[in-house]
Amino acid sequence: MKDERIITTENGELKSENNSRTPSPLQPIFYAGVLIIGMFIGTNLGDKNILQVKTTREENPNKLVSLIDYIEDNYVDSVDKRKLIDDAIRSVLENLDPHSYYMTAEETADEQEKMQGKFGGVGVEFIILRDTLMVVKTVDDGPAMIAGVQDGDRIIKIEGAEISGKTLKSDKVQSMLKGEPGTDVNITVYRPYEGGTKDIRIKRGSIPIESLQASFMVNDTVGYIKLDRFALTTYSEFMKAASQLEVQGCKKIIFDLRGNGGGLMDQATKIAAEFLPDNTRILYTEGLHNGKDEVFTDKDGKFLKMGLVVLIDQNSASASEIVAGALQDWDRSVTVGRRSFGKGLVQHEMEMADRSALRLTVARYYTPSGRCVQKPYGDSIAYHDDFHQRLVRGELTVADSVHFPDSLKYKTAGGRTVYGAGGIMPDVFVPLDSVYFSGLLSDLAYSSIIRDYAFNYIDANRKELKKFKSVDDFVAGFVVTESMLNAVLAMAQKEKIDVKRSVLVKVSGQIKARIKAQIARNLYDDTAMYKVLLQSDQDFKKAQQIATQGMQPAATPTKGKKK
Repeated sequence: MKDERIITTENGELKSENNSRTPSPLQPIFYAGVLIIGMFIGTNLGDKNILQVKTTREENPNKLVSLIDYIEDNYVDSVDKRKLIDDAIRSVLENLDPHSYYMTAEETADEQEKMQGKFGGVGVEFIILRDTLMVVKTVDDGPAMIAGVQDGDRIIKIEGAEISGKTLKSDKVQSMLKGEPGTDVNITVYRPYEGGTKDIRIKRGSIPIESLQASFMVNDTVGYIKLDRFALTTYSEFMKAASQLEVQGCKKIIFDLRGNGGGLMDQATKIAAEFLPDNTRILYTEGLHNGKDEVFTDKDGKFLKMGLVVLIDQNSASASEIVAGALQDWDRSVTVGRRSFGKGLVQHEMEMADRSALRLTVARYYTPSGRCVQKPYGDSIAYHDDFHQRLVRGELTVADSVHFPDSLKYKTAGGRTVYGAGGIMPDVFVPLDSVYFSGLLSDLAYSSIIRDYAFNYIDANRKELKKFKSVDDFVAGFVVTESMLNAVLAMAQKEKIDVKRSVLVKVSGQIKARIKAQIARNLYDDTAMYKVLLQSDQDFKKAQQIATQGMQPAATPTKGKKK
């Protein structure tokens, strides 16, 4: 068993493999598998603090073992015992709450990579275009860059095996390129501008998966930090970025948690603590079998005097809500955007002997004022269709459409009214920009058209693009022309995407911005992409206005008291 940790999961975008499944002739076996789940979990989950299975004479585990063995030995068709047990575990957990769930060994490994913030590999970002593996960019000072791989290379062989063609799949390529740090992988690349191939040996290394996507100064006194999730390295990434901004003269930070679905709770509390004084309560958790556990700061935060604007939206969840809620309750920040997702449940993760794992909800967390932000769930509630429901109610576009009962009113340290259940309501509401309701814009966003166009454009104009000496030079000087826009629209029409001129008038500016942002990202990094996108971002503009003109409420809180 690996180390137990408290973890908050993402905002409900969890894979459910059973919800839409049609009845199967193996269904009787499935239910038999459910019967053995108590025995199976009891056997594989040895930590009684996570889960205890109580056995009575009526729940004889030997009887359950006999049952599954009997089915396996006598059923009319062959039975996949492992799949039967996996499905049974999923069924049990899905009937508890929306955030208790099971992961196969493969899913667990993928999730651990994201949470650990690193993996063993070569350090290239690639796309599959025209049945060919194209290198979009290499990680700075990563193994591939050190070995001589260049942006735009076509990888045509890995370990002597040709990998081009219609059967080429990204997951297969990843499995071939990933491996233990220190091991070698041999590739063959083709470079169009050289007209030949080149064999390259790469020594794999530890490749970081950064959770901090962007950090830069907006103006002389305001900085910007964007977090994608809360992983093992998030706190250290944040502290490094915030400290660098402070050195550059930053007095106020716009902290962007939009779309951040959560992650590790301790990383969230550590970041919140850096804006609060010593002995201040950040949150507490409480569960039937886990009691009450309070989290307090243990020193004055490094950024106690830093002004703070926190950006949230309907996809900010879990650990994001911990940070936003704690800072809002202490009147330490101005929260801007739209009501957050509303996930206030805490999970323990337990890894099983076969490397699969389950995440079981063991407690609820509460903000310093006592709010539980968890939104309702149950059989009659379309929990994962929340965005559509909010859209229908109008609360993504009109602040007055959001209603909270008086019973859910709480007070901040400064006496302001805040609300529990259903997420964090921002101090300053910003309606969702109407351009995002465009079918054309969403169709382009969910396709690979702009990504593919950006790669092709850079591939054909590498020499010309070298005239931009820095990210800021590119952002200020690069212009997406009408011919570039038309080329993207032609690709969209080829993919059967409806391009209506009446719609295009409203969203052409956004499409151009996304084209420029994708080119900026491929040429430089995520920070370059955000520098482009934020120029037309209404949430960011409001946050910048507040940071520049006024920071109320943002008083330094008094110290919290243990209760």
